[in-house]
Amino acid sequence: MNKGKVDVLLGLQWGDEGKGKVVDVLTPKYDIIARFQGGPNAGHTLEFEGQKYVLRSIPSGIFQGGKVNIIGNGVVLAPDLFMNEAKDLEKSGHDLKGRLHISKKAHLIMPTHRVLDAAIEASKGKNKVGTTGKGIGPTYTDKVSRSGLRVGDILDNFQEKYEAHKAAHLKQIAALGYTDFDITEVEKVWMEGVEYLKQFQIVDSEHEINKILRSGKDILCEGAQGTMLDVDFGSYPFVTSSNTICAGACIGLGIGPNRIGNVYGIMKAYCTRVGAGPFPTELFDETGAKIRDLGHEYGAVTGRERRCGWCDLVQLKYSIMINGVTELIMMKSDVLDGFPVVKACVAYELPDGTQTTDLPYELYDAKPVYKEFKGWNTDMTKFTSEDQFPQEFNDYVKFLEEYLETPIRIISIGPDRAQTIVRNK
Repeated sequence: MNKGKVDVLLGLQWGDEGKGKVVDVLTPKYDIIARFQGGPNAGHTLEFEGQKYVLRSIPSGIFQGGKVNIIGNGVVLAPDLFMNEAKDLEKSGHDLKGRLHISKKAHLIMPTHRVLDAAIEASKGKNKVGTTGKGIGPTYTDKVSRSGLRVGDILDNFQEKYEAHKAAHLKQIAALGYTDFDITEVEKVWMEGVEYLKQFQIVDSEHEINKILRSGKDILCEGAQGTMLDVDFGSYPFVTSSNTICAGACIGLGIGPNRIGNVYGIMKAYCTRVGAGPFPTELFDETGAKIRDLGHEYGAVTGRERRCGWCDLVQLKYSIMINGVTELIMMKSDVLDGFPVVKACVAYELPDGTQTTDLPYELYDAKPVYKEFKGWNTDMTKFTSEDQFPQEFNDYVKFLEEYLETPIRIISIGPDRAQTIVRNK
């Protein structure tokens, strides 16, 4: 019997590592691309042929060669936002209805979930998490409490189910004392989105995926956000509401762990974070502002400024361990092209004066210990081979590989699909 393989691609930092571009680049090697968790708060930006696209719920393999793309059961889906995203792609000439499949078991983000999101954040005052307000957390809360509404529900007696869920949400919102909302217009568009969803292939994705594997075809699993936003292993409580790590691919798609092959871990040459929460290597000076401006570090969905800092190797080593990463992919190396000095955090100093290379339970108290590297001061954006890399950059990459004990196989030197160097060393 033929057996296909499952490779997983995910972010190793706090999200926004550039996963969308890499999925797009790797897609030709695979038959199926499957998204396994997260919601429309995750924006994957892709640039090629002079066009820029931002994907929120649709897998990033949708642009390549008619491949089937699957939205798995671990994803939470907002019908109205999905409709807008899909229609924009269809306008640009991409056939979605024929090659985008959606799991019946994916949970639906309702309009009242967004209101609940805002109400819960408002109730926390200065302790707010800094959510995107897309209703992700409340939707996953309903899922875990066994009171969620799923994509498969739109196929049978949906209106009655919807009204019951809506009524329960309105009681929760009232209990929080939150009154500043009106979902009338949003609800109309949301219902249009539900009807639009019915035009797609709504499937039992766990059966479909395993049949695909038995036929000998290969699958690339695409994660959203990053490891440090994982609800179990991230910087809790400043995390997302799903498992962003490799194990989440098994849960979010119905794949046995023995099927997992390569695990591609995506990292930036520096580090960023959006929203509240600890960030040991964050820079509050001109260097941080320069990295933000050169890297265009603004949220693809929200437009929020990203917090910027040097690469944190303690955090990365932890993420590699948790995910079982086999190969690293380094993004946005070009952003550091003009810096005279580049730094990387190699340990944390704790309040008692000791140093550690293990990620501690509490990151707020971790002070970064840096190793400095001479900058390469070379514009690498037009390079086509690793043989063109300056020695200073090679030294930086070599140190990262040795410290992280994992090879860096791909280096991105710009946002375009073509600005991608596959290394042979």
